[in-house]
Amino acid sequence: MSLLRDADLSAAFDLAAPSYDRMVAANPGYHGQLRRSARRLALPDGGSGLRLLDLGCGTGASTAALLAAAPRARITAVDASAGMLAKARAKSWPDRVRFVHAPAEGLAGAGVTGPFDAVFAAYLFRNVADPDAVLAQVRDLLAPGGRLAVHEYALTGRAAHRTVWTAVCRGVVLPVARRAGNGALYEHLWHSVVEFDTADAFAARLARAGFIRVRTLPTTGWQTGITHTFVARAPAARGGRA
Repeated sequence: MSLLRDADLSAAFDLAAPSYDRMVAANPGYHGQLRRSARRLALPDGGSGLRLLDLGCGTGASTAALLAAAPRARITAVDASAGMLAKARAKSWPDRVRFVHAPAEGLAGAGVTGPFDAVFAAYLFRNVADPDAVLAQVRDLLAPGGRLAVHEYALTGRAAHRTVWTAVCRGVVLPVARRAGNGALYEHLWHSVVEFDTADAFAARLARAGFIRVRTLPTTGWQTGITHTFVARAPAARGGRA
């Protein structure tokens, strides 16, 4: 199938928003893995005095993970889907959290400007049409030495992990999604993972984008070899490699 992009993908997320939290709640370890990835930013002092960007916040699960890792930080959470963002905003948040409706490619037009001390992006990059352009924007938004954590479905390249992913999608995710009328979004989910970078390829993409100290970290449970955390830093100076 052709993958959903831009307005078509946002519309699919809008449609799925009412049932989205129930779907992810059925995924063992979903919220715990997000919290682990957010902790891997290793933000000091509970995030006191820091500005953080949650890019592609969805219904707020990644925002909650980031808030748990940095309860004293100011967090700007952004998503392109108005429906998903409405679900996020309806939840209880401290005043330090604000939500902005904008695509990842159009942050400046929505008033989202840096510098940020860290960026957290969960399940985002395989959904954008030009991941390199978004990575370049993220690097520009980060303060010198700023931190990036990407939590993403990125297969190892081993046949066994691709087989597990396909079995879970075909046997569990798609039947439930189709009954809820959201088959198109979850078909996209399945194929977007298969067609996206392997973990090694995405780490190399981060390095090409100018990030330094790039590391690929595993997740546990059934997502081992399927989901990874990628952590990296912006250079300490523009154009630098420190």
